[in-house]
Amino acid sequence: MELGTLIEYIDRKKVICAVIMQAKKQKVRLLTEANREVSVSEHRLFCVSGRLDPGMGRDRLVALINEVAQKREALKAHVDVYELWEVVHEEEQWVDAETMAGLAFGAAPDPDHESAVIRAFFEDSIYFKFDVNRFLPNSPEKVEQIQVQALEDARREKIIQEGGEWLKQVYAQDNPEVPPDKKQFVSVIRDLYLFERESPSYELGRQMAVNAGIDLNNGLFEFLIRLGVWDQHANLDLYRLGVPVDFPSETIQEAKALASGSGFRTDTSKRRDFTGLPVLTIDGQATLDYDDALSLETDGDYYRVGIHISDVSHYVERDSFLDKEALGRSSSIYMPDDKIPMFPPLLAEGLLSLKADQVRPAISVMVRLDRDAVVMDFEICPSLVRVRRQLTYHEVNLMADDDKEIIALSALSEKLREKRLDDGAVLISLPEINIWLDEERNVTLHKVNRESRSRILVSEFMILANRLMASFLADNRCPAVFRAQPEPRLRLFERDDGTLYQNWMQRRHLSRFMLVPKPEPHSGLGVDAYVTSTSPIRKYFDLVVQRQLKGVLGLDKLYTRTEVENIIANSEAPLSKVSRVQFVRNRYWILRYLETRKGQAEPGMILERRKDRYVVLLTDCLVECTLPVASNPSLSAQDLVQLRIVKVDPREQFLTVELA
Repeated sequence: MELGTLIEYIDRKKVICAVIMQAKKQKVRLLTEANREVSVSEHRLFCVSGRLDPGMGRDRLVALINEVAQKREALKAHVDVYELWEVVHEEEQWVDAETMAGLAFGAAPDPDHESAVIRAFFEDSIYFKFDVNRFLPNSPEKVEQIQVQALEDARREKIIQEGGEWLKQVYAQDNPEVPPDKKQFVSVIRDLYLFERESPSYELGRQMAVNAGIDLNNGLFEFLIRLGVWDQHANLDLYRLGVPVDFPSETIQEAKALASGSGFRTDTSKRRDFTGLPVLTIDGQATLDYDDALSLETDGDYYRVGIHISDVSHYVERDSFLDKEALGRSSSIYMPDDKIPMFPPLLAEGLLSLKADQVRPAISVMVRLDRDAVVMDFEICPSLVRVRRQLTYHEVNLMADDDKEIIALSALSEKLREKRLDDGAVLISLPEINIWLDEERNVTLHKVNRESRSRILVSEFMILANRLMASFLADNRCPAVFRAQPEPRLRLFERDDGTLYQNWMQRRHLSRFMLVPKPEPHSGLGVDAYVTSTSPIRKYFDLVVQRQLKGVLGLDKLYTRTEVENIIANSEAPLSKVSRVQFVRNRYWILRYLETRKGQAEPGMILERRKDRYVVLLTDCLVECTLPVASNPSLSAQDLVQLRIVKVDPREQFLTVELA
């Protein structure tokens, strides 16, 4: 190209007017209207027209370039892009700049007219696809799509600008207030922290935070606390996993209607009246929903044990709002600082509970046992029960040597356990870590012996009831939610003689349990078939099994096998969330406890060696962590060590230790 040629090119979303000062190997050096010298490729140039004398002096040259640019900008105002689109869009063909300038200005357009058209089309990109000096009209559908996107882009840009400015103003404040019109900004920042790149508004939140000077890696969580979104102990997994906490209004209304009703929902004439039996419950001290109870009668050389389960299905009808909500939750969630029930508390802790001195509908498993706890016969029947004694595990342990009923039930439960062990049950015996929080959220840990007499008593009779219910359903060829478990891949100890190390490691060698619609052996429990039906207030599978039992008894509609399979499949996701939330939340509070013990020694045990680190167990709180091998290469599995807490981050589930 010749020196002094007047040209235009696009740079940073702007049309630039310039003159060629030097041309060499498909590259040109330009003097622009802004009095800058730049080097660009020839293929970027358009509207090549006229010449200016490069030797006239730089200031004069820049002034003339600006005159041309201003003239073309003025002409741009006369270009109606929409009107031109209306003329040509039906042809769906590329139109060059000269032709388009002729349509816009008349039959003899000059380079100034072409530039004006290019500037107008470049500025308004809704109606045409732009290719420097030619244009393809968009279809009406495409135009509408672009307009919608343009509105969305404008909305986002407004949020980024206004949100960034507001966040910057309040970031340094201790207790900033959030006016109603600013809540959308807080919501975007909240989702940014929770979901990071998975947030649908990630880029929006990131730009807002950057504009406000907020460090995305540090400080965002504390800022959200100051904004009042959460407190410092917020359970963020509930939000990340979408775990339902509050109940929908229709579910609450249905619960209130049931709770306020008088008497029973259906006829009770077919129920056995067990209200005269000495029925008792045994639960944890904090329990408010009671779904299982026991009774004991002596019949000569035999015992008649009643395992009574609250008949939740008597009140909660299939496909009701309550039922659908329970299916969606699949289980209650128990955490040290909170409980998220499967049913609204006014029902779970009221009408559905086997509360003392209240007549309640139940499903009773009445079992006749001999003195050696051999099952002679049993029956399953709908019943009415009245709890006489509401006891805690602690109370039962205290009266275990004085109360005749407790003595007899405890002796039977021990023999039931021995029989399961004889049948090959894998009994993993580990303490339970109870986490207690005071009003200031200070943490105290207590080890609870799961092998206390009261806990063995309850667990063995619930296992007995569940296996007898499974046998009853199997004999009647009724599909249900059966639990099955293949033999363990390896047995580390026999019967119940395992050490802490063996019990902890045995869990790794257990085969995964399965939920199946037909009976299969459960090796862990040492039974041929197993269901769970003793916690219908807390677990949806138990409610399903309860309905199947009543269906066989002619009191409810049976689920088909396909329906049972669908329930199992649909519950997989919510149950996975329940498991994760409970595990992470328990570990969070244990790590909060360990945070107070930084620098102090804790007893530990080596579990195994992996390349450059040991896996160790803190034996007082049953938490696994890792220890660098370099600290002591000679350690072996089962070695007891003293560990010093080095660093703890409960929010990130992070714990590091060293040898004390």
